[in-house]
Amino acid sequence: MAKRAKRLVKGIESLKKEIEEHFVKIENDILEGRIERGIYHVKETDRSLLNALELKNRILGKKDNSVAVYRKRLEKLRKSIEEL
Repeated sequence: MAKRAKRLVKGIESLKKEIEEHFVKIENDILEGRIERGIYHVKETDRSLLNALELKNRILGKKDNSVAVYRKRLEKLRKSIEEL
């Protein structure tokens, strides 16, 4: 089980890094006025990356609030896109 836990922890760190990269892409899309592309990145982040992060945390039994923080941040960006 230790090997599996190490892999899950590495996977969580990798997902967090990828989520941060998507946030940068969303912010750039907002600045450049590319609404459709920004919406795509929001959906990708919400549906796949955050769900995967939540699942891995649940498997490990971690009480990590990073998913909630990311969802709040994503909601703010989503509202910014809708205002365009």
